[in-house]
Amino acid sequence: MATIHVTRRALDDIAAIHAYSQRQWGKRTAAGYLAGFDAALQRIAAKPRLLRPWTRGGGLATHGIQKHLLIAEVVGDRIFVLAVWHGSTDVTLRLTELEPQLLWEARLLRSRILESAASKIRHGDLA
Repeated sequence: MATIHVTRRALDDIAAIHAYSQRQWGKRTAAGYLAGFDAALQRIAAKPRLLRPWTRGGGLATHGIQKHLLIAEVVGDRIFVLAVWHGSTDVTLRLTELEPQLLWEARLLRSRILESAASKIRHGDLA
């Protein structure tokens, strides 16, 4: 099973989707979107092959969740969720523009995770 890590950008995207859904369709629909995102992340963790490589390469992958598209990078047994966009978004244009920034954010998150693990090992916090 893969480990899922969610960037601040992706969390902000999900929060914005939740707020918009709540304003437009109510708490029940907004809660349904959150439950759908959670279920999709669990499915992806169990079966990372559900992620589809972005057609232009670059190491990014996508997965449809309801009316949205999850953008991620897979590194070994870790999945870094980088963004969540509405399906009407011009994904090719948006990824072309943001790919360098998204990959930088993923590298930053990876380095923080590795630094934290190394610190725990140094201090005897891990078995």
